[in-house]
Amino acid sequence: MLKTFDIILICIMTAAAALTYTIKHRAEMKLEEVHRLESEIKLEKDTIELLKADWALVIQPNRLERLVNNYNDDLKLAPTLSTAMVQPNELPMLRSQLPEAPVVADAKDGKGGKSGSLSLSKDGTTDADIRKVIADVASKPAPKAVAKASPLKHGKPATDDIKTGSVKR
Repeated sequence: MLKTFDIILICIMTAAAALTYTIKHRAEMKLEEVHRLESEIKLEKDTIELLKADWALVIQPNRLERLVNNYNDDLKLAPTLSTAMVQPNELPMLRSQLPEAPVVADAKDGKGGKSGSLSLSKDGTTDADIRKVIADVASKPAPKAVAKASPLKHGKPATDDIKTGSVKR
């Protein structure tokens, strides 16, 4: 009887040792993965810092001014005039925003409907007036594309914030 109990204990100890080894091995594998991910994160952070420094060099006003002067004949850049900007009221309306023809009383029989030759809405506009407004809106030309101006203001370079890359005027 003692031999059977000893064999069972030896099997339990072997199973526990195998389980402990498996858990230890998995923990080491996870630790290696964590170290690999940390090194990838560090590499990405270093790359981001390098790209930020490179961007700061690329957007320097002196460099941009030199490039504008070198390629002025090819680019033909000019400052944007305030009159060249399109105002929101100058944009054509979307079809969904066009005014609907109001239900108005027919001049002949006084009943509601759209079949009469002359119809008036509550504010006194006729169908012809509404059609004229719609035709005027539809005939407006599309806004022209406006070239962006250089960062130079009257030949003087603008100062900029290197951290954010914004140009101050």
